[in-house]
Amino acid sequence: MMSIIISTLTVITQMALSHIIRGRLSEIVTNELVKGCLLELVAAAEMCGTCYELIIIADNYGVYAYGVYLFLMTIWWGQSWGTATACPYSLLEEYVESGADAVSVVLKIVCQVIGGLASFRWVKMIWMMEFAETHIGRGVDSCTADLAVPVAVGFLIEGGLTCACRIVSRTLGELEPKFAATFDSFFSTSMVVLAFTTSGGYFNPVLATGLKWACRGHTNVEHIIVYWAGSILGSMLSIRLWNTPTFKNMIVGPFKPKEE
Repeated sequence: MMSIIISTLTVITQMALSHIIRGRLSEIVTNELVKGCLLELVAAAEMCGTCYELIIIADNYGVYAYGVYLFLMTIWWGQSWGTATACPYSLLEEYVESGADAVSVVLKIVCQVIGGLASFRWVKMIWMMEFAETHIGRGVDSCTADLAVPVAVGFLIEGGLTCACRIVSRTLGELEPKFAATFDSFFSTSMVVLAFTTSGGYFNPVLATGLKWACRGHTNVEHIIVYWAGSILGSMLSIRLWNTPTFKNMIVGPFKPKEE
């Protein structure tokens, strides 16, 4: 019981500190590009730092406990992050659909990666303090990849389920039902749990890289193919499908009130 309490406090503390840092950055940084980059860095660091602790929870309490925590965390992130996404394909979607500045997109993605990779520095220090029994022996640099299927299958899983998550998000945005954010979080978390034992269910290149870059079990090229190419192409496919009138009407049409 004490271990799960400490893991919970570790997650909450990181989220609270990140929220405070975001607030201060928003107040003191006036340049919009610099502010946007820093907010992306903080959001990515928070996401990866807290998800390291979720690995501890999953290993000791199971994937469904992991899912509950992730569900609650995604709801919080939706409220706390503001314009930050901590996700490269969200920025790329903005570039493709609305013509966002390419330099800004690239710089923000670079900051996301830096934040994600830097997160293990403080997570490692927390684990090495061994406040919880479940932290003992975890503050080491070695890690094992979550990819438990062939690279091509992992690519299809990450790409296909990323596409599904983005289509659901767009559908909820179009219909604007009550508790849309909760439904969106529930669906994406369900997809993560579904893919947990195959590709790991990351659906976010920065999250996958922050947690599993250079881990034993796949090469760096395989990592890029599955977690970067897979997710980004899945996201781009969702745009193509969403802009196809027949597909969009098939997804959205049944839920819209019929005109008299």
